[in-house]
Amino acid sequence: MEVRAKLSFIRVTPRKLRQLVSLCKGFPVEKAHYQLGYSKRRGGKIISKLLDSAVANAKEKGGIDVDNLYVKNVFVDDGPILKRFLPRSMGRADKLLKKMSHVTVVLDEAR
Repeated sequence: MEVRAKLSFIRVTPRKLRQLVSLCKGFPVEKAHYQLGYSKRRGGKIISKLLDSAVANAKEKGGIDVDNLYVKNVFVDDGPILKRFLPRSMGRADKLLKKMSHVTVVLDEAR
């Protein structure tokens, strides 16, 4: 039985989060949590909290053994982009793109 948790509008670029997410796909929740917790990247703590939320959803759903959960899949989708301008010399401006992400975690019971 699958359990999902979703986090939207994270102010981390999708490219950086996808590198982190590849560390935890297919692993048991405890091991994935451990790997993300010791990651130096800022998104590690964010995805670690999302894993905790997915486990809490599994507890609330009932009928699922929380000890046998593993990370079945993790999706990182692009969110909206904030467009800002940075002043430069001689009256010019550079465009800054501040990207956001949407992350979905899918947990399942190991058989």
